[in-house]
Amino acid sequence: MNYTFSMGLPKLVKRYTPQEYYELEREAEYKSDYYQGEIFAMAGGTKSHSRICSNISQQLGNRLEGTNCVNYQSDLRVKVKATGLRTYPDASVFCGPMEADPEDPAGQTYTNPAVLFEVLSKTTEAYDRGLKCEHYRRIESLNTIVLLWQKEPRARIYERQQHGSWLAREVSGMDSILPIASLEVEVPLAKLYDQVDFNAKE
Repeated sequence: MNYTFSMGLPKLVKRYTPQEYYELEREAEYKSDYYQGEIFAMAGGTKSHSRICSNISQQLGNRLEGTNCVNYQSDLRVKVKATGLRTYPDASVFCGPMEADPEDPAGQTYTNPAVLFEVLSKTTEAYDRGLKCEHYRRIESLNTIVLLWQKEPRARIYERQQHGSWLAREVSGMDSILPIASLEVEVPLAKLYDQVDFNAKE
């Protein structure tokens, strides 16, 4: 057990081992992230969030057919080996053999994604754009991170450069194209935002 302090009074915080976390996740009705012994429940997604994720899956699946890369939806858990974060990206792409986390007895957590996607929500945007991206950039196999907004057709792409630095750029508008150079594919934003209501409540 460890203590945190709020209003001058100690508050007990239970710490979990990775194995305890994995056991709890197998029985949980909702998904949670894990970091430094703490478990963080993730908020449920909106209709727009779900639609964008579905579009990502469809568009990547079509474009990756016949390659050694495979895309997965948000049920696939990823571990950042350098930091210990376990989390569920909204979409991921793995190229070649997948490496499982040896601490997960069920073998359902993987450590070597090539591309990760996050669809930004009001409640998680700061985490996804900040701390989570910092962790993602520590994944040695990762070449690209894509952030997608819900309220407008807009994407930010982080691409790993030759010497390990990351270059960020944005595309926006329904006429724009999202290039994913590491996969040698391009996806129109109009396809990713197909049937998304930008006026819907988050």
